Amino acid sequence: MILTGPEIIAATESGRIGISPFNADQVNPNSYNVRLGETLLTYEDGVIDSYAENPTRSVTLGEDGYLLQPDQLYLGHTVERVGSDTYVPLLFGRSSVGRLGLFVEITAPIGDIGFNGQWTLMLSPVRPLRVYSGMRIGQIMFFVSVGDIDLYAGKYQAAKGPQASRYWKDRMALL
Repeated sequence: MILTGPEIIAATESGRIGISPFNADQVNPNSYNVRLGETLLTYEDGVIDSYAENPTRSVTLGEDGYLLQPDQLYLGHTVERVGSDTYVPLLFGRSSVGRLGLFVEITAPIGDIGFNGQWTLMLSPVRPLRVYSGMRIGQIMFFVSVGDIDLYAGKYQAAKGPQASRYWKDRMALL
């Protein structure tokens, strides 16, 4: 079951969902619009090594926005800190943004119950596209969970700003 807009408001007011800052104008019939934060990360090397910590470059979005280029992965973040110890959040790009040719959260839309922080957005444009800090870029839906809940306590907990991949830590945990 997906929470409706009025239920998202009620769950936020009761503390079952955390959204900060919360703005009722960003509530949709069954989702909550999130905005693009002011920082983007890009990987510096031409080859990304999944088993290594990869160097990144940070860009701050100015008043004039920032021009995204095709064939480049950008890691952005939401302005809002979003999380829940009760519901499963899923983040998708807004259809209006998709119609501009920007893929948002291409392969990892699901959030874990218990995560609370700013969400890292994986942005990939099909054509040059100017984006702006504060633009409504995605929407989060909340699903009812069934069964016992184990809260997330992973490597991205309490994220602030865009987070580069920490996949290399998974490998280290197996050694």
